[in-house]
Amino acid sequence: MDLSAVTLQQRERLAFLELRLCFLGEIRRQDLIERFEIQSAAATRDLALYRQLAPENLEFNSRSKSYLRTDAFCPLFCLDSEQVFTWLVHRTGEIDSAGLRHALPFDKPVLPSCVNLDNLSCITRAIHNRQVVMLGYRSLSSGFTTRKIVPNALAFNGLRWMVRAFDRRNSEFRDFALSRVEDAQIMPGDIAEVEQLEQDIQWNRIVELDLVPHPANVHHPDALEFEYGMKNGSLPVNVRAALAGYLLRSWNVDCTEDHSLKGREYHLWLRNSQALYGVHSAVLAPGYQPVIGGCSSD
Repeated sequence: MDLSAVTLQQRERLAFLELRLCFLGEIRRQDLIERFEIQSAAATRDLALYRQLAPENLEFNSRSKSYLRTDAFCPLFCLDSEQVFTWLVHRTGEIDSAGLRHALPFDKPVLPSCVNLDNLSCITRAIHNRQVVMLGYRSLSSGFTTRKIVPNALAFNGLRWMVRAFDRRNSEFRDFALSRVEDAQIMPGDIAEVEQLEQDIQWNRIVELDLVPHPANVHHPDALEFEYGMKNGSLPVNVRAALAGYLLRSWNVDCTEDHSLKGREYHLWLRNSQALYGVHSAVLAPGYQPVIGGCSSD
């Protein structure tokens, strides 16, 4: 039997099964039951069918009562990175885009991003299982280097996907663009408490930004108040400190204290620039003059 003989509903379940196996490294029968609200017998049949279609992809672990990804894993489904990121973020199983149709004409121009799915799956499995990854990385500041990192979370900065990780080379948490990663490999060994996401102050700190229509560049502030659903002329936005600078840059928010940036692109002004004190990513914010700290991206 091959995939062409499988019903659409079962194909969707097999796709979900493979995504979990590939990017989290494991799949349990209960995962299928909860995701698709099916009976135990149906989940058992799905697992048996997948094993028939791709016997080298998984092996049963009696200790954890789960199926684990093998080193010989070879995907049945043809994926691209955007589909995978959609699943990782929204936890869906609908990846067979050939059957999807937009109700209205739609386009979304994006820059090409060459995220290697083997590298991505290595990193996502390491996040899920709290493991160390060795990889090659092409940094804008230091060129090509080999790093050992402890990946903790994925993030999107408005242009590209990143992994938030503890960098053992610099002994600090940093952002790594996934499209600049090469030859990622999971390494044996434990991770220290200081390397875990719970210890990442910039990730766990939530900053409240007070965004208002730009006092100098916007002649009809009511248009922006309506567009963003502002209350009393203000839009409060809560964001992680690690991501605040990226958001302010992608939204073209004037972060000067005296709203002095000129240009039609600056529709919004950060009224409470003091909220960025100690925020390392604030060096990316348009016009912001940091007192201390620096960007933790690489």
